[in-house]
Amino acid sequence: MKALTWHGKGDMRCETVPDPKIEDDRDVVIKVTACAICGSDLHLYGGYMPTMKSGDIVGHETMGEVVEVGRGASRLKVGDRVVVPFTICCGECRQCRWGNWSCCERTNPNGRMQAEQFGYPLAGLFGYSHITGGFAGGQAEYLRVPHADVGPLVVPPGLSDEQVLFLSDIFPTAWMAAENCGLKGGETVAIWGCGPVGVLAVKSALMLGAERVIAIDSVPERLALARQAGAETIDFANENIQDRLMEMTAGQGPDAVIEAVGMESHGADTLAQKVSSAVMSATVSMERPFALNQAITACRPGGVVSMPGVYAGPVGPVMMGVLMNKGLTLRTGQTHMLRYMKPLLERIERGEIDPSFIISHRSTSLEDGPELYKLFQEKKDNCTKVVIRPHG
Repeated sequence: MKALTWHGKGDMRCETVPDPKIEDDRDVVIKVTACAICGSDLHLYGGYMPTMKSGDIVGHETMGEVVEVGRGASRLKVGDRVVVPFTICCGECRQCRWGNWSCCERTNPNGRMQAEQFGYPLAGLFGYSHITGGFAGGQAEYLRVPHADVGPLVVPPGLSDEQVLFLSDIFPTAWMAAENCGLKGGETVAIWGCGPVGVLAVKSALMLGAERVIAIDSVPERLALARQAGAETIDFANENIQDRLMEMTAGQGPDAVIEAVGMESHGADTLAQKVSSAVMSATVSMERPFALNQAITACRPGGVVSMPGVYAGPVGPVMMGVLMNKGLTLRTGQTHMLRYMKPLLERIERGEIDPSFIISHRSTSLEDGPELYKLFQEKKDNCTKVVIRPHG
């Protein structure tokens, strides 16, 4: 089969690789009907994620048709149309029983390696390095899905792939980010980053009761999407974020902030962040928390900082003193996908939201993948989200 594979920083290739096979009774194999390039895939493309190996198949936003079923995956049958969550969960460990699906204790075969870094093993992830399990990803013609009796969501007829594909990651991620803000109705939420997660977080926050959402970015087409989703916007390339937020909120500040940027963020505009920048230039092993520090500074005292943005390793100077002295609550984590997939599918079915509005680029060939990665990473041609249909 054809698949997109990683070969180093800035080097994605479309190659012919062996077809996946059933390896465990709980496996299924799906024919991928749609997959997407996620913003966190760009961390792989940029060389920021450790333990990648040349030839790894990438991708974790995937859906398709079941074509082969292991004996223990009786919940699914050949022909079922499913969305596959990016996390792999056993459904049996204490974390799964508690509903902390992304903290599954059993599905990462390289859990010991991960525990050396994080203290504990966490859920395996599709197409996202060997520290998260080394599982083949879904930017491919076919995908093996382990523990398929637990994770995949069967899609009812009448909904297009594009309407439901983002249930695999970014829509639940955006929803959890907004839910973590503890909204009760009437709040002002500020969101850093108008990529796909940030824009869907705008929609999610408004659906959960926020009165206003202010979205922050510098890319015109992303800011336009955020406005389409219902946000007011700040272009940080032309405005001081803190000054503008205070002006827009009559000096009160946002009640909650969402940092939807993660690693690779940039744009120091305060003394503390300039110091951070200097440290980062000399300490390349650390990630750059400019957006996180801006969000911490901007949030009103007693507010909530929600952080869905992905970080992989040590982070450079974070304004912990500001976080503590202002009495802020920080909430974060990989998305607990199985909490959200079915309820959000029901919202799509009811017509409350169609997440496909964020798609800017479509392809019917994996061979376009390397160029689309480059386009998405460089934010050219108004590229905001890429969807590929591997079988045309």
